[in-house]
Amino acid sequence: MAFPTHRMRRLRRNSTLRSLVRETTLDVDDFIMPLFVCEGSRIRREIAAMPGNFRLSPDLAAEECREIRDLGIPAVILFGIPEKKDATGSSAVDPNGVIQQAIRKIKVVAPDLLIITDVCLCEYTSHGHCGILRGQEVDNDRTLEVLTAMSVSHAEAGADLLAPSDMMDGRIGAIRRGLDDAGFSHLAIMAYAAKYASGFYGPFRDAADSAPSFGDRSSYQMDPPNAREALREIELDLSEGADIVMVKPALAYLDVICRVRERFDAPIAAYNVSGEFSMVKAAAQSGWIDEKRVALEILISIKRAGADIILTYFAKDAARWLS
Repeated sequence: MAFPTHRMRRLRRNSTLRSLVRETTLDVDDFIMPLFVCEGSRIRREIAAMPGNFRLSPDLAAEECREIRDLGIPAVILFGIPEKKDATGSSAVDPNGVIQQAIRKIKVVAPDLLIITDVCLCEYTSHGHCGILRGQEVDNDRTLEVLTAMSVSHAEAGADLLAPSDMMDGRIGAIRRGLDDAGFSHLAIMAYAAKYASGFYGPFRDAADSAPSFGDRSSYQMDPPNAREALREIELDLSEGADIVMVKPALAYLDVICRVRERFDAPIAAYNVSGEFSMVKAAAQSGWIDEKRVALEILISIKRAGADIILTYFAKDAARWLS
């Protein structure tokens, strides 16, 4: 039957009807809030390229987490910014490193908040690459040893979930074995399984002081034109012990999220990355778009594509908007 029998607008007449038949919903429980943690005390420095986001010392990161918890956001992911960096990223495994300190402080003030830690060396190495170098190349297998030690160190400090973002081959299996051997078989791994060598990471690299000092990360992060390869990466990570898999970035890779959702039953996370966030902020500040409307539209598109979990710098704002 065609028009006039079928009138699709009948169910769009008012907000109550639209809500009743809505296919996809967005909730504060979907969000993870990223935080940048630097060394020191009482430090709160706004990140110019990411309005409303700050470099926070561990004590103020803990205070921020109290507010995040009170907004109903269930989890944070921590990125460390050490004062001293070296070729091997040695501070990443320091029991008193910046992330280890932050975990312990957050657990005191917000014990029910899920603490996720980024496991990667780019924030800790003087050269800004995600692993140990051999000449001008990242040594994959040597890097696995450090990533495993870093994961165990975070677990010992009290992390609830480990998130390897380095894209080294075999790192999920290595970290899983390391955690199990250290008595942390109960801790889950959220793998950055399909992380693309994207141009959307610029503001993050400024925030974390993690831009490579030479070259780029194309030899270990995924090539943007490839989608089938993402399915292979995710299948491998799941086979090595990943509990959650992630697609990063989100907005330019909604098709990849959709393919992953169709293929796998595992929980899927998607990272609404810094460049995606900052573009919306800049356009809104210029008066070109409605920030709330556009940000929520982007977040619902990520959910609609198939993501169960969204890492987003809009988490606090979205929690307030949705309430």
